[in-house]
Amino acid sequence: MRGLLLRFAGVLALVLLTYNPEGWSYSHWVPRDGWAFTPPKAVAGVLLTIGWVSVFVASWRSLGFIGTGLAAALAATLLWWLVESADASLGRRGITYLALVAIAMVLTAGMSWSRLRRRIARRVDVGGAR
Repeated sequence: MRGLLLRFAGVLALVLLTYNPEGWSYSHWVPRDGWAFTPPKAVAGVLLTIGWVSVFVASWRSLGFIGTGLAAALAATLLWWLVESADASLGRRGITYLALVAIAMVLTAGMSWSRLRRRIARRVDVGGAR
C-alpha cells in the first residue's frame, strides 16, 4: 500500500509540475519573458519529458490499449459523477484539480497493475498447491 501511495505522489507531482491552475508550473513558466528559452527551462523540460515518458510507457505496457482506455473511462465517469454531485460548486479551478488527480490516478493504476496482477497470481498459485 505504501508503494502505491508513493507512486501516486510521484505521478501527481509530475502532473502538477507540468500544469496546475495556480500558475506555478512548467507550462506557465516557459512563456514568461517572451518565451525566452533558457538553460534552466531546458533542463526542467528534459526532466519532465523523462518523467512523462517513463510513467506513460510503464502504464501503457502494463494496461495496454484497452486497459488504458477503460481506466481513463472509469476516471472520467467518476469525475463526472463528482462534478454532478457537487452541484457545480467546485468552480473551474476545482474541476481542473479533479481532472489532474484523475490523470494521476490512471497513470498510477497503470504503473501498479503488473505488480498487483503478479501478487494475485502468486496467491492463486500458492492457494492451489495446498
